[in-house]
Amino acid sequence: MQQRRPNYGRLSGTDGSDFSYRMVVDSRYTKVAKGKSRLARLLLIQALVIISDAVLMLLPMVKGDAADIRTLSFMALCFVSLIIGELGRRSSKSGFLMFYMILSSIAMLLSVAFTINNNIVFQVFRGQTKLDSEIQKVQLLQTVLVSAGVFVQFFIVGTTVSLIHNMSPPKRSS
Repeated sequence: MQQRRPNYGRLSGTDGSDFSYRMVVDSRYTKVAKGKSRLARLLLIQALVIISDAVLMLLPMVKGDAADIRTLSFMALCFVSLIIGELGRRSSKSGFLMFYMILSSIAMLLSVAFTINNNIVFQVFRGQTKLDSEIQKVQLLQTVLVSAGVFVQFFIVGTTVSLIHNMSPPKRSS
């Protein structure tokens, strides 16, 4: 490479004149990097919501009540989906990410079903019951956590779909 002007003590090509020869990163790779970063933050938020929900669900067992198999299996499903999501994010495996998206959506639907089954929210809104007992307050807090989880799940699905789309190779036009 020729130097445009003499720079004393500098090698040819180190003066910035070679910028036109440098490679540019394709935009989909930067989108993948940003998507993986965003998914990492969303996974952290989802983990915090799940852990908070797990503490509230397991609180009756600490007080001496019998273990509920539904609760334990639900918690196992949530934590397995988080692990699969993190593995898919770190290794950029679209199959893992798709499986994570499906599992976490199923877990969220189950969580909504459990919350509706408690029916405490509808009773409070109708004015049929007051929040006198500690159990009712815990159930209302669980409802708030489930609502936050559903909100986060919408962002997770959108981010994961975008990430899977950007990770797949571009289609060739024939």
